[in-house]
Amino acid sequence: MLKKLNVLIAGILCAASFSIAQAEPAPLRVGATPTAVPFNFLDPKTNTLRGAMIDVAEAVGKEAGYKTEVVPIPFASLVPALQTSKIDLISSAFAKTPQRAQVLDFTQIVVEYGEGLIVSADDKTDYKTLSDLKGKTVGVQIGTLYVDPLKATPGVKEVKMYDTMADLVRDVSLHRLDAAIGDAPVIAYQVRTAGVSGVRYVDSYKPSLPTNIALAVRKGDDAHRAQLDAAITKLKANGTIDSILKKWNITR
Repeated sequence: MLKKLNVLIAGILCAASFSIAQAEPAPLRVGATPTAVPFNFLDPKTNTLRGAMIDVAEAVGKEAGYKTEVVPIPFASLVPALQTSKIDLISSAFAKTPQRAQVLDFTQIVVEYGEGLIVSADDKTDYKTLSDLKGKTVGVQIGTLYVDPLKATPGVKEVKMYDTMADLVRDVSLHRLDAAIGDAPVIAYQVRTAGVSGVRYVDSYKPSLPTNIALAVRKGDDAHRAQLDAAITKLKANGTIDSILKKWNITR
């Protein structure tokens, strides 16, 4: 009789464990580019992605009741990866734009900033606007919202496309480019914090292309978007988002 009772109890416990496991939501697969310090970057010591938007994704996911799995994806492949369900959301230096909003859904804004300009260290010109780049060969990262405005700027000699910000900085230092445009926090970090030589961040430049960073989910994924939105609202209110941005020296 006791043996039968033990078997019955074991069966009940097993069923309960299975039920709990079944109730736990699947982890959120987070897509992030590994080449946008300080938002996202691959730490060679741990071979893992780190950065402000990694911390944001983990904090938001935890608040919404999910574990997160971060997947490194090149910037130009973020949208296809989301649309084909290889990932569940994008948390990167990925701007919310009207064009992207036609094919993806976004949460509320997490952080806002403008574009930054770099030139070679021996170029002392006080550039202030895109129009000051007349006659220059200028680099820009593929897929960013700066591409079209730069191409439309009268007088720019040539616009060259690059996969990563690090490549842009390198070619400016080697005088293969006269200048480069990119996300101000990213490009400033590359030059100022990483200690790149031969390149100058242009402090006189006035940004004209506001960048609104949000989390992106698949079009029509209202359930995840609503959960993430609610989590972001709470984390803004309790200071968590501001603490993450301060940790990575991102000013707004």
